[in-house]
This record gives sequence, C-alpha cells and structure tokens, in this order.
Amino acid sequence: MLETLMNLVRQHSGEAVVNNPAIPNEKNDDAIQAISGGIMGGLQQQAQGGGLGNLLGMLTGQNSTAHTDVTQGVQQNVQQNLMQKLGISPQVAMSVASMVVPIVLNKLMHKAQDPNDQSIDGNTIMGAATGKQGTDWMSMAQSAMADGKLDMGDLMRAMGRQQGGGSQQSGGGLGGMLGGLFGGR
Repeated sequence: MLETLMNLVRQHSGEAVVNNPAIPNEKNDDAIQAISGGIMGGLQQQAQGGGLGNLLGMLTGQNSTAHTDVTQGVQQNVQQNLMQKLGISPQVAMSVASMVVPIVLNKLMHKAQDPNDQSIDGNTIMGAATGKQGTDWMSMAQSAMADGKLDMGDLMRAMGRQQGGGSQQSGGGLGGMLGGLFGGR
C-alpha cells in the first residue's frame, strides 16, 4: 500500500514539490515522504475518527460528498505533516497539499476500483486505514450500500453476516471493527 502511495505521490507532485522554490531540491524526497505519510495518516484518522462510512463511500464510488470530506481531512493532515517535517510555512504546506492530495486520492481510488489493476484494492486501503487486515471491506460495503446509503443498521447487518451472525471477533468485535464510524468510540 505504502509503495503504491509513494509512487502516486512521486508521479503527481512535480509542480507542487519539485518545481516549488519554497521547497529546496535537497528536501524533495523528504517532502514526498511527508506527503505520503500524511495521506496514510489522514486515511487512518478518517477511519478511526468518524469517517469510516465516508471512506467506504469514496472507495466504492457511491458517495461524492464522502470524497470531498475525506479529501479535506487528508489535506489537513498532509499540511500539518509538511509543516512539522520540513518547517515550511502554513501557506506553502496548504498549497502543496491542495495540489497533490486530490489528484493522488483520485488516482488511488481509481486503482482500487479497477479490476485490471492488481497493485492495490479497496480491502488493502481499508485494512491499512483501520489496522484490520484480512477483512472483506468491499463486500461488506457493497452489501451495506445496496440501498444507496450507508447507515449503522446496514453496517450491523453486513458485519453480522461477515462474522457469522454477529459473534464477537478478537480485537473488539463489531464495536472495535467499526471504530469511530459515527464519531463515537
């Protein structure tokens, strides 16, 4: 996951990083790593801080509002990461994040939804974001979003089917799996 993310950031950060006079050339690799780490951290914050439904909606392509919400949250995380790791101004960090994050997230989601691209899939992204590798997130999301919306009832039904009728799974069962879906923990 991280390698795919780093490659996407490298491919799409030229103007924002490499050709940016506010970022010294010797810091370009550090900036790319900070952006990649900020995107990964932002996705983790979304999954754990009440944005799990938005992240699932974005990955399945069924919710354009979710895409905007996730992108904004990730951009803020990237901006903070750039300021902390490179010591650049908030304005430069915001400019870089707003130029790179939307493109990289779009490309990442496109790759995850492309059955011909084996480099990454939605389950890998969700596993990295939630820390719950091996869960079939995409099947649960498709099942839960069959009516075009995602709500707690949908997720509970999908999780119950996946866990064999709602039984507890090591690591916190349904509550641990869903984390902060609707803002509560």
